[in-house]
Amino acid sequence: MSQIEFRNEQQLLENVKQTSIISDHQQALELMTKLLKSSHCLSSMTELAAIGHRVVHGGEYFSDPVLINDQVIETIDRLSPLAPLHNPANLTGIKLAKLKAPLVPQVAVFDTSFHQSIPKFAYIYALPYSLYEKNKVRRYGFHGTSHYYIAKQATAYLNGKHQNSAELKLISIHLGNGTSACAILNGQSIDTSMGMTPLEGLVMGTRSGDIDPAILFYLNRETGMSFEELDILFNKQSGLKGICGTNDMRSIVELAEQGDSKAELAIHIFCYRIKKYIGAYMAALNGLDAIIFTGGIGEHSSIIRALSCQNLENLGIQVDATKNNISSKNITEIQSNASPVKILVIPTNEELEIAKQTITIIRGWLTRC
Repeated sequence: MSQIEFRNEQQLLENVKQTSIISDHQQALELMTKLLKSSHCLSSMTELAAIGHRVVHGGEYFSDPVLINDQVIETIDRLSPLAPLHNPANLTGIKLAKLKAPLVPQVAVFDTSFHQSIPKFAYIYALPYSLYEKNKVRRYGFHGTSHYYIAKQATAYLNGKHQNSAELKLISIHLGNGTSACAILNGQSIDTSMGMTPLEGLVMGTRSGDIDPAILFYLNRETGMSFEELDILFNKQSGLKGICGTNDMRSIVELAEQGDSKAELAIHIFCYRIKKYIGAYMAALNGLDAIIFTGGIGEHSSIIRALSCQNLENLGIQVDATKNNISSKNITEIQSNASPVKILVIPTNEELEIAKQTITIIRGWLTRC
C-alpha cells in the first residue's frame, strides 16, 4: 500500500460528458467506470488510491471524514432516520463501490461535519431537553463540504488581496435546488440555516424552509393529510415549485420577465428570506467582512444576488450593478466602491473538496500502517 501514487489533480483534468437515463446506483457506477476508462484515467477500479463518498448525515458521531469500515457503515445506517432520503442512498453507493473494488480504501465525508463547531446555544432547540438527550433532536446543518470549501477560498483570497485578519467574519450563501446560509468566524461554522434536517432555513427548490410548525397540525386536523403526505408536501411540493409551479430558477426569472406574478412573488420571497438571514448572521458575527454567493443560482444569477442585497446599504452592503453582471469562473468581487463589506462570487467544488479530504485521510492511514 505504501506505493500508492497520488497524482496532481491538474494531470487528470479532462471534460468528459455523457447524457444518459440512469435507473439506479449500480448503473451509475458502471457508467462512471466506463467513462474513466475511456478517458484513460484508469483501466480498472483496482487502480484507484481511494474512493471518497459524500454522506449527508453524520449526526454527532462524525466531526471529520473517516475511513469506512463495518462499524462506520452501521453508524451511518443508524442515522438514517435523521436523513431518510439521503443516508440510505449514500449507503447503497458505498456498498456497491466496496463490491466493485473491495481492496480499495474508502472514505466517508459528511455534510454535517463542518457544522460540529456550532455552539450549543445555537444548535439546541427550545424543546424538552430530554428530546436532545434521548433522540438527538438538534440543529446539525448541511452543505458543510461546500461551506468549508468556500470559507477556505474566501479566506485565502481576502488575506492575499485585501487584509490579513485572524478573525474573518463571513456569510456563505449556497444557492442551488437546496439552499443554506452559514455564519463563519475564523474558518469555523458558528451557525447555519438548515437544521436537524435539510428542510429548515431558506426557501429552496421544492422545500419550504422556515415555517410555523403549527401549520402541520392545522393541515392534519383540517384536511386529514397524514404525516407521510405532509412530509412529501413540505419536502417535494413546496418552496419555489409550490409558489409558481417550477423549481428551476432560470425558468422562474424568464417567467417573471414576462410578467408572471407568481414567478415574481417566488423570486421576492426567495431573496427576502436570504436578506433576513444576512441580517441575523451579521448580528451573530458582530460584524461582517464578506458575503459569498455560491452554488448554481448563487454563481450564475445576478438578479438573485442583487435582490438579496438590495436596501442593505445601511449595513455596509451594496452591489455594483456592472460588476454583478460580469460572468466569470474565477473569484469575483461585485460590491460597489462604497461598500465596506466585500461581496464575492466563488464557484464551489464539493467534489474536489471530498477528494482532498479523502487523500488526507488515506495518507494518515498509510502513515500509521
